[in-house]
Amino acid sequence: MIAPSILNRRRLLRSTACGFGSLALAGLCDDDARAANPLAARQPMFTPRAKRVIFVFMQGGPSHVDTFDYKPALEQHHGEKLHFKDARKMAKTGMTGEETVMQSLWKFRQYGETGHWVSDLFPHIARHVDDLCFVHSMHTNGVAHGPATLFLHTGSTSLIRPSMGAWVSYGLGAENQNLPGFVTICPSSANGGPRNYANAFLPAVYQGTAVGRAGQPAAEIGIRHVRSDARTAVEQRRQLDLLQALNSEQIAQRSGSDELEAVINSYELAWRIQTNAPGLFDLSGETAATMSQYGIGEKETDDFGRQCLLARRMAERGVRFIQINYADNGSNPRWDQHSKIEQHAIHAKATDKPVAGLIADLKARGLLEDTLVWWGGEFGRNPFSQGADGRDHNPKGFTHFLAGGGVKSAFSHGRTDEFGHEAVVDKVHMHDLHATILHLLGLDHERLTYRYAGRDFRLTDVEGRIVENILA
Repeated sequence: MIAPSILNRRRLLRSTACGFGSLALAGLCDDDARAANPLAARQPMFTPRAKRVIFVFMQGGPSHVDTFDYKPALEQHHGEKLHFKDARKMAKTGMTGEETVMQSLWKFRQYGETGHWVSDLFPHIARHVDDLCFVHSMHTNGVAHGPATLFLHTGSTSLIRPSMGAWVSYGLGAENQNLPGFVTICPSSANGGPRNYANAFLPAVYQGTAVGRAGQPAAEIGIRHVRSDARTAVEQRRQLDLLQALNSEQIAQRSGSDELEAVINSYELAWRIQTNAPGLFDLSGETAATMSQYGIGEKETDDFGRQCLLARRMAERGVRFIQINYADNGSNPRWDQHSKIEQHAIHAKATDKPVAGLIADLKARGLLEDTLVWWGGEFGRNPFSQGADGRDHNPKGFTHFLAGGGVKSAFSHGRTDEFGHEAVVDKVHMHDLHATILHLLGLDHERLTYRYAGRDFRLTDVEGRIVENILA
C-alpha cells in the first residue's frame, strides 16, 4: 500500500505550474482567435444554463393586470376614485392623484398544477403555465415608449449603448459560423429603431442582423440578394477572393479600422450564408401539424406565427440571440391602448397561439432545455382608467415571463400591490433581469465589459443583481 504524500506549498506549485501555463495560453489563444475571427465561438465564463435566447418583444406595453397579474381588488373597487402614490410622475396625461379604478374586461381563470391565474386573452399560453416562470415584480426606467424601449434593449434611456444581443455576441461569439449570431425579425424603425439592435461602441461585427421590417408580411421576409442568378458559385468565389485581396491592401494601410474590418468579415459571412440562409427561410418542409401549431394559415395568427417558427429554425441552427418583434412603425405602438383597452384582444389573438406553439415546439424537440424564451414589453399599464376606457403607461410594476434555459418552471416570483400599481415584493429591475439572463448564458454581467472613452462599460452599467430565486 502506497502511503499518501504530504502536499506542501512547493509540491503544489510544482504540480500545478503547467495548469497555470495552460490557463495563460488559453487566454492568449482566445485573444488571437477574437482578432482572427471576432465571431468565433468562445467559452462562457462559467457553465451556462442556456446556449441561446429567443426574446419575444411585445411593443407598446401590454397590461399586466389584464393578462397575467390577477387583481381581484380591481373588481371590488371598480369605478371608485382612489389615491395612487406618485401617479402623476409616471406619465403626465391629466392625472390628478385621485384616479378611477378600472377592472379588467376579461375573466381570469386558473390553469395547470400551479393554478396560475391567466386572463381569457391568452388561452393557448395558459395551457403552458407549468412550463413558465413569471416575474410579477418588474420595474424599469423611462415613462415613454422611446426611453423605456431603449432601456429594455440597451440598459440606457438615452445614451448610445450596445444592445443586449450585441453584448451576447461580443461575449460568446456565434455558435454557427454560417449564420449571424444575433438576428432581429421584423424590427420597428420607431422608439429606438436600429439602436435597439445596434453595436454602438462595440466593434461593428456584433450588431444585429435585421430580417424584414415591422409592417412587412412575414411571408415575404428574408435576406436580400442571398442568391445570384448572374454568376456560378465558382465565379462568385473568384470574385470574392479578388475583392478580399483588395480589401487586405486597404486594411494594411488603415490598420485598426473597425468599420473596414467589419465589412471584410461581412463579405466572408455573406458567402457562407448563401448556402445556408435559403433553406432557413423555406418553411415548405415543415409538417402541416407544425404549421397549424403556430397558427400559420389562419388570418389572425399567420404573420406572427411565421416569425415564431422562423425563430425556432434559427435556434436549431445555432443563432445565439433571436428577437421576434410584435411591432409596427407607427406613432402608436401595439399594445399601447390609452383608450379602447378592448383592442388588447386583437394583439392577444395575433400572438397567443404562435407563442404557445413556439414553447411547445421547442419543448418537443428538446430545445427548451438550453433555449431561454423571454416574453415582455417595455413596461406595463395602470390599474386605473385613462379617459373612459384606456390605461396609461406603468413602469413601476409589470410582468415578464421566461421559459426553459435554466429558469424554474411552474413558478412565480415577486408581486405588485393589491391593485397592480407598483412592484412591492421581491422587486426586479430591468438591470436585474439583464444580469440574470447573461448569467444563464454563462456570462458575468460585472466582467462582461468593454473599454471606451476612458472607462469600462457594461450592459448593466453600475447596477444589476442576479435574481437567484428564479434559477432552476
